[in-house]
Amino acid sequence: MSRPDNAVALVTGASKGIGSAIARALAADGWRVAVNYRSDEDGAKATVKAIEDAGGTAAVLAGDVANGSVDHLFTQAEEALGGPVLALVNNAGVRADNLAIQIEDSD
Repeated sequence: MSRPDNAVALVTGASKGIGSAIARALAADGWRVAVNYRSDEDGAKATVKAIEDAGGTAAVLAGDVANGSVDHLFTQAEEALGGPVLALVNNAGVRADNLAIQIEDSD
């Protein structure tokens, strides 16, 4: 089965680092990419610009996935990019700043 031309990939935490690289790689592979960020709007815009400069299609989506409410991101991505979200990369994460041996199992 081939991917529809209007297929959208939603990448959380895509404003920098690994998330940005993943978003750019997906765009290079032909995906329309929703670039999600929590606090680094400039970084997300830079990721979208890099994708667009390379001939891809992308949109910036603000939202904190740590609060557990992500349904709106799917709706926004589909509206902004004109296709269904068929791929999700959960790159964003919450971390406890401590040595792994000192972090409780519940963390």
